Amino acid sequence: MINRQEERMKEYVTVDGKELRLGYTTGSCAAAASKAAAIMLLTGRRVEQIRLLTPKGIELDLQVEDITIENDETSGKAISVSCAIRKDSGDDPDVTNGALVYSKVSLIDEPDLIEIDGGYGVGRVTKPGLDQPVGNAAINSTPRAMIRENLLEVMEMTAYDGGLKVIISIPKGVELAKKTFNPRLGIEGGISVIGTTGIVEPMSEKALTDTIFVELKQRHELGYEYVLLTPGNYGSDFIRDGLKLDPESAVQTSNFIGDSLDYCVKLGFKGALLIGHIGKLVKIAGNMMNTHSKYGDCRMEIIGSAAAVCGIRPETAEYILGCAACDEAVRVLREEGLDEPTLRLISARIGSNLENRVLKACSDDQTFEIGAIMFSKEYGILGETDQAEDLLKKIIEQDISA
Repeated sequence: MINRQEERMKEYVTVDGKELRLGYTTGSCAAAASKAAAIMLLTGRRVEQIRLLTPKGIELDLQVEDITIENDETSGKAISVSCAIRKDSGDDPDVTNGALVYSKVSLIDEPDLIEIDGGYGVGRVTKPGLDQPVGNAAINSTPRAMIRENLLEVMEMTAYDGGLKVIISIPKGVELAKKTFNPRLGIEGGISVIGTTGIVEPMSEKALTDTIFVELKQRHELGYEYVLLTPGNYGSDFIRDGLKLDPESAVQTSNFIGDSLDYCVKLGFKGALLIGHIGKLVKIAGNMMNTHSKYGDCRMEIIGSAAAVCGIRPETAEYILGCAACDEAVRVLREEGLDEPTLRLISARIGSNLENRVLKACSDDQTFEIGAIMFSKEYGILGETDQAEDLLKKIIEQDISA
């Protein structure tokens, strides 16, 4: 017999010139564990390995672990079976890699009913805008469909016309959730059971942008018309310490500033204010809407050229080009007395490029306000675009009335 899991493990994707091994999702683990538990429950046959066809069309053979069978005290027949599948994220740096995903499948006296819920370590949805409604276990639609389809297959195979109750649990889920976006998204008590294809593709940017979209969608469904954006932790710290606002009120965009703005327009927000460190935002002056270093590093070229326009000496401009950090470049500009005009010019370019980006995303009858505040940890606020102050006021008023 061919071991399909070993065959699948030889499948790779190429990322940045490297071959990276595919993995499989928590959704696949939950579906496979449910299928194995249902077979054992309805046939009495012990299952050590289970085959699962993923939505992507890749077939998995997965090892079944930690099997527990609960028998009725009177009849001695099995009334529930629990087992686990170990998550393998391939070469993707997923925090859930190696975690056991359990499914407990029990008989219920409800013809043809399949009831799916989450147990310990699976989060609960507490905010609107997610895949599941508030109050549901954070088991997304595709994993639920996978579980249901595989259980229906087993029920048909065994001619069982009763009902089944499925409880998915992840013992390490509470601990792992602290390392994910779940607390920010309003998923409490554990991690999510997710996956739209059943397969993990390493280093997937789509997973990150999907998370950003979900968080923005939540804000919009909660009634917010304006949204605060920041690339990361530096921005969140400045929002708290420099602007005295709740950093949780901002959506972190990571490097995906352009994508995040597109989402804001698509969702129907009236405007967005981007607050970021000069090391990120200066790239926008060069029209880099994904600020990851793999797409380029034009920071010093932008600062140096703007300084040259403002009259800096050639030898000083050359020094700026050799700076390793933006704060050092700002220090030089201050010494030359050219920090204000240079940073004003850079801020204007940032504003122009942001406006062009959202204009392209807007429909013919749609308007969208966009602004940015650029700061550094050493020097504080370095520059603002034209609409930044007005947008900040609107966001503060919005948060007060929320």
